[in-house]
Amino acid sequence: MTPQSPSFRNTPGAPCTIVIFGASGDLTKRKLLPALYNLKVLGLLPQSFAVIGVAVTDGDDDAYRAKATADIKEFATRPVDDAEWEDFRKRMYYLQGDFNDVETFKALDAKIGQARADWSLPGNVLFYLAVSPTFFAKVVDQLGTVGLTTEAADAWRRVIIEKPFGHDLTSARALNENLCRHLNESQVYRIDHYLGKETVQNIMVFRFGNSIFEPVWNRRYIDYVQITVAEELGVELRGGYYDHSGVLRDMVQNHILSVLSLIAMEPPSSITGDSVRNEKVKVLEAIRPMEPEEVISNTVRGQYGPGIIAGKQVPAYRSEPDVNPQSNTETFVAMKLFVENWRWAEVPFFIRSGKRLAAHSTQVVIGFRRAPLLLFGEDVQTNSKPNRLVLHMQPDEGITLDIHAKRPGPNINLVNVPLNFSYSDFGEGTAATGYETLLYDCMIGDTTLFHRYDSVDASWRIVSPILDVWQALPARDFPNYESGSWGPAASDHLLEKSGHMWHHYPLKNGPFRTERESGPEGKNLA
Repeated sequence: MTPQSPSFRNTPGAPCTIVIFGASGDLTKRKLLPALYNLKVLGLLPQSFAVIGVAVTDGDDDAYRAKATADIKEFATRPVDDAEWEDFRKRMYYLQGDFNDVETFKALDAKIGQARADWSLPGNVLFYLAVSPTFFAKVVDQLGTVGLTTEAADAWRRVIIEKPFGHDLTSARALNENLCRHLNESQVYRIDHYLGKETVQNIMVFRFGNSIFEPVWNRRYIDYVQITVAEELGVELRGGYYDHSGVLRDMVQNHILSVLSLIAMEPPSSITGDSVRNEKVKVLEAIRPMEPEEVISNTVRGQYGPGIIAGKQVPAYRSEPDVNPQSNTETFVAMKLFVENWRWAEVPFFIRSGKRLAAHSTQVVIGFRRAPLLLFGEDVQTNSKPNRLVLHMQPDEGITLDIHAKRPGPNINLVNVPLNFSYSDFGEGTAATGYETLLYDCMIGDTTLFHRYDSVDASWRIVSPILDVWQALPARDFPNYESGSWGPAASDHLLEKSGHMWHHYPLKNGPFRTERESGPEGKNLA
């Protein structure tokens, strides 16, 4: 089926059956059902649809509908309209079964047939695998065995899988081989909820919809790029998963490299599907994997110790539930990468991500080169900060551009003035979970915001050498940063070596601050 063009994205997708594996889990009740309900209220869910939940938990249609009703009242992001929800609720079905048992999938085939008959649905089916990654290959294999992955001219079959897409390069390739036994690449939608965020999606609009930025979006004018994804939260109840993953796998390999590729990509021929994904892959392929010596000099890893967050004492990572008391898993990473192509040669891309940091903040900082002439005196030129552009992604979505202006008075005294734009200026935002756009795109067949396999492979090739060196040389100083700080001191030194420093820009709380001014680790740069 041909994907909808952008001009028709305000119309519902084709009628379909939505099958959710892992229907009794947190992702389903907290994100997927609220997102589907939001799409229905917005008129973007097909008027004719059905939702089938599949899980190992005992239950039937009536019990599942009752549970979903309780869950939507707790987790909906907008007031629940009784009439809208009643229409949604009666279209829900439930199947209890073991994912390892082919009989479960034969029963699912019959359940899909029942839903199609009840609501006059065509053969379109969306399978959402909200399950542990260990079940991805098994579920797809079982679907293929009973013929549920087979498409027809009037019936598409699409499978959404959540990250992580493998644990390393070898397992990612093995997973892809397993998926390809029963699915074409066009049927696989590797979801990254990060790409559903409004500001992330707006990167392309900002770059390619404004003619004033594209001419300077290159090595001649840009000195560096910084990408920060900072969290105040610890691992919470995800210790069992996180202790086998770490921040490099959990955040860098997928989310951060996706954002980097949007920042660095060439203009695509169109804004849908493979045109965008082709350009993103080119960026990742231009990032040369590090040699072992470069891993040691260009990366920093950290693990949080105890500290204070929001005025409360919080435990060290090794004291969190389900975490090995001698764990060497990293909860912080910083690194310097280079995109070795014509546009970006020699421009460093600094990325960092961590848990239990000083603030909850996701942003991209574009640092421009200094003006070439000392028109206003060497002291003024030396003390003024170069222009910077900041894309704020969370918690406050917006854009800041630092410019130079003259302070009123008889002397020429330059000051940095932040020009701020907040998405709240558009008015009240649409209540959303972050999954609405991605679910809708899957229903209309738009693959733009989903990972294609070659991008997954390319991102693993970037991080695999780092993982190999870290495994061979376990950290000796963990924990090496205090909860509530901006990470280990070595992170600051990584940038100092090339004459840079990390920047933290609050959108609403005044002008920009550097690490010197904004956090407990500021003393490292003083």
